Amino acid sequence: ITPVELLCLGSSLAFSGLFYYLYRKKARVVARLQEAPKLQVDDDLPALVTAAEGRCLPYVALEGIVLPAKEVLTSHYHEGLQGVIQKLLLKEHRLIWNSLAQNW
Repeated sequence: ITPVELLCLGSSLAFSGLFYYLYRKKARVVARLQEAPKLQVDDDLPALVTAAEGRCLPYVALEGIVLPAKEVLTSHYHEGLQGVIQKLLLKEHRLIWNSLAQNW
């Protein structure tokens, strides 16, 4: 076995380990998203958010009726398919220390 072969084997194992680690990390996130509770958009939602720890619900799926601001968009390709454009999107970003990249 030559040093070049050992180097190739080592780098192959290192990359395999890295990609497996990233795969498992993303698989855990997907599992949490699939287990997210489904909540209805109604008058009880503000009370649920206020009662939650830190006034934040980590992963939830909101279900409710969407009303268009002006008019409904109709698909040219699928008859009976309608949609709306979302005008406002609120995202909450948390600062989490990434020890690998040494940044927030």
